[in-house]
Amino acid sequence: MTCHQENKANLNDLVELISQWAEDRGIYDHSTSNAQLLKAMSEMGELADAEIKNNHRNKVDAVGDVVVCLVSYAEITGFSFTDAVASAYKEIKDRKGRMVPGGAFVKEGDE
Repeated sequence: MTCHQENKANLNDLVELISQWAEDRGIYDHSTSNAQLLKAMSEMGELADAEIKNNHRNKVDAVGDVVVCLVSYAEITGFSFTDAVASAYKEIKDRKGRMVPGGAFVKEGDE
């Protein structure tokens, strides 16, 4: 199994580890959903910067940081990050369509 496959197979475990890390550092006791959302947005800015500069290492780091913030945001807000991801997948799994030049996804029937 490759490292990528191991990480993918262990997403639930990683979310639990992130949650425990945040709890151990008092994030759930002393932060707010607003603070975590703003931190996620800040990390998205870092991701955009890494994209513009085509810096692969910083892209990977920023995506991970966004997820860490979103895990904390979800926990503070009162829902599970993994449940949110599962819900999103359930919504898109049967979606039909295609990507068109320019980067827009056109749903089948909207053409």
